[in-house]
Amino acid sequence: MPPVKDSPAAASVADTPAVAAPAAHAVEAHAAPATVVAAAPESGRTAAAPARAALKPGTRDAHHRRIQRAVALIEQAIAAGEEPPELGRLAEAAAFSPFHFHRVYRAMTGETTGQTVARLRLLQGLRVLADGGRSVTDAALAVGYQTPQAFTRALRQGVGGTPSELRAEPERLWREIDRLAQPPAPEHGEAAPLRVEVVSVEPFQVAALRVTGAYPEQNQGYGRLFGWAAQNGLLDSLRGLYGIPLDDRRDVPPQACAFDCMLALGAPFGADAGEGIRLQVLGGGRYARVRLVGAFDGLEALTDALLARWLPESGESLRDAPLFHEYLDDPDETPEAVLRTDIYLPLA
Repeated sequence: MPPVKDSPAAASVADTPAVAAPAAHAVEAHAAPATVVAAAPESGRTAAAPARAALKPGTRDAHHRRIQRAVALIEQAIAAGEEPPELGRLAEAAAFSPFHFHRVYRAMTGETTGQTVARLRLLQGLRVLADGGRSVTDAALAVGYQTPQAFTRALRQGVGGTPSELRAEPERLWREIDRLAQPPAPEHGEAAPLRVEVVSVEPFQVAALRVTGAYPEQNQGYGRLFGWAAQNGLLDSLRGLYGIPLDDRRDVPPQACAFDCMLALGAPFGADAGEGIRLQVLGGGRYARVRLVGAFDGLEALTDALLARWLPESGESLRDAPLFHEYLDDPDETPEAVLRTDIYLPLA
């Protein structure tokens, strides 16, 4: 994760976070309505963004009900032996943009839609098994498995037993039915208070490079960006280090995770810089900003908390723009416990 070891600008960026693009003033999201002003990174222009008043208690329950409409569609499809709805249909049912639906769903349920499908298929299959008058083949086909062997493999992986073993232990069978009927508890917890700011961010340009892989590959991506910037005389215009996680490391194998490495630059460069490096624009609107202090491994859990705890009660809605990170410290120079990373969630 950035900044990169031995990169010529990493230390200077970490030592001078005030120059990281974009500069912004902020207001607490639950404070009285106010005007939030952010300075444009190059021209000094400002843009006003009023913070919305927090909604009444119970709004979080309304968001959960919206998510449950998507879960109900999945349940109905599985009960009918049909394929589960596409992601767009689920997002529509929950009244969330498809752009952010998968993140919101995971944050509020503790699992992905694919994991929900797998869990509910096993649940329905166990319910069929509990009916002694139906065969294992009936149970398998009723919930979308092509063969009883595939159903048996899924049961071994999901509940640690075969159909015959579970039928021989009715108490165990019903215990697993009760367990699978509930989604896992979300990971974000409820204890730690969230200090969220609503800020207005002027558009700014970044040099972006997409990489696939875990942290070592991401570090190599930033190294390539720094090398390219040095060769083109752009390091003096460096204003900050950013990144866009395109996959969730909890759900996608590390070697398959896509990630956009980004350097914010004040100097112009070509839209197609070569070597896979491209010009991209971040910002241009209102964002919820929350800071992680600690290891990068905590970014997903903090994002979940932002989506599941703060967003439902904030009076805000999401905008079709990417969530991005701003990295304020060099992990090779800063102890892991005090690393600072800001998460920016786009708001309408």
